[in-house]
Amino acid sequence: MTEISPQDNWKNEEFENALIDFEAIQEELNYKKAQHTLRDLVNHLDLSPREKQGLEKDIDHLSSMLEKLDNSVVQIVAFGMVGRGKSSVLNALLGQPIFQSGPLHGVTKIIESASWEVSQDENLKQVKKFTLSGWGNSQIQLIDTPGIDEVDGETREALARDIAQKTDLILFIIAGDLSKVEYNALSQLREVGKPMILVFNKIDQYPETDRLAIYEKIRDERVKELLSPDEIVMVAANPLHSELIKDSLGKVKRHQYRSEPQVTELKLKIVELLQREGKSLVALNTLLCADNVNEKFVQRKMEVRNALANDTIQKAVMIKAVAIALNPVTAVDLLTGAVIDIAMILALSRLYGITMTHTSAIALLQKIGISMGGISASEFLASLGLSSLKGLLGLTIPVTGGISLAPYMTIAITQAGVAGVTCYAIGQVTKTYLANGASWGPDGPKTVVTNILESLDEASILNRIKTELREKLVKRY
Repeated sequence: MTEISPQDNWKNEEFENALIDFEAIQEELNYKKAQHTLRDLVNHLDLSPREKQGLEKDIDHLSSMLEKLDNSVVQIVAFGMVGRGKSSVLNALLGQPIFQSGPLHGVTKIIESASWEVSQDENLKQVKKFTLSGWGNSQIQLIDTPGIDEVDGETREALARDIAQKTDLILFIIAGDLSKVEYNALSQLREVGKPMILVFNKIDQYPETDRLAIYEKIRDERVKELLSPDEIVMVAANPLHSELIKDSLGKVKRHQYRSEPQVTELKLKIVELLQREGKSLVALNTLLCADNVNEKFVQRKMEVRNALANDTIQKAVMIKAVAIALNPVTAVDLLTGAVIDIAMILALSRLYGITMTHTSAIALLQKIGISMGGISASEFLASLGLSSLKGLLGLTIPVTGGISLAPYMTIAITQAGVAGVTCYAIGQVTKTYLANGASWGPDGPKTVVTNILESLDEASILNRIKTELREKLVKRY
């Protein structure tokens, strides 16, 4: 067997230290990146006042998450059914009765939180205020929640999931074998994707044999698919001891008293987890939560902009329809329609925050026209023929004493309707193009245009244009 020389040992230690230093640097880079990303999102919210409506809480939450990162706050939340000792576990970790606990059903009615200073003792050997690996002083914030089985449970469970998405570590408190309600809740919280510790509380209430049997059943059967054995911890947050003593008269009485909490293993588990991956954990959780909030922003932005875009398109459709209906000159009809289409494209580009010149708008209109194929050709031929006939009828109105006005209006409305449908289609294609960041996507313009045209109800659009246009022309004449 080859012996390892002292020099080789030194090289191995140097290599391991280099790996540790590299991991610390990587953690700090991840943390800095999370801060920069979140600060950039907070400082550059691309939302109009209308788009911000209904998102005020989410915007405030972004600011609070940034503050959480800046102050290196680690949030740990406790979940569980009523009577399992959630508040007692948190109080035991704190070393003082901050959270209200007791025998009454549902003592915790609202979500409460407190900062945890990890006390120095011979087992933990930690200084006050836990420090994240390679980072400055940080705070651990413990959060208590109402029982998952309380009245109005659906609302509370939704609230629990919302809180779980925003925190860094989940403590799920049980006090015996899992019930169906507990298992379902545990499964739902597991889907959030956060680190979790299953805390088997009140072990002082079981004989050691029974306690171990319950623990093994939970570990090997109940949560085998959800948690690893390392994620299960047994504690006695508020142990009650009972003993028989004799009084001064020699009578035997039962004496009950509370002893020191047995939560050292849980503390060690939390500290170990945070020491190992604290900064990366906080950074990742913050970015995931920020990403969820940003998705809401994007969805809201697109909803508002889509509504405004549809209004813009509808106005352009009617302006084009009225202009073409009232203009008897063929060449001017075609030119007017193109000008209105270009103006609509430019208005939509400003709405979606994409810079576009007249030249690029004309180029986009040409590309859309080519992709629309038959419809553009149909519009051209219809406009050419109808405009010529409309012009002739317009000239005969004074001669016929107004008799030719009725057929003139019928042709004008038909011609305007055809132009309006095409304008509407161009608007919808442009809106889709701009909403995708001025990109046709992998399918190309022809496919995008075809899909949009197939989804349009041309008859309905045409009838709407004709109805509105007829009302406008009747008032005019």
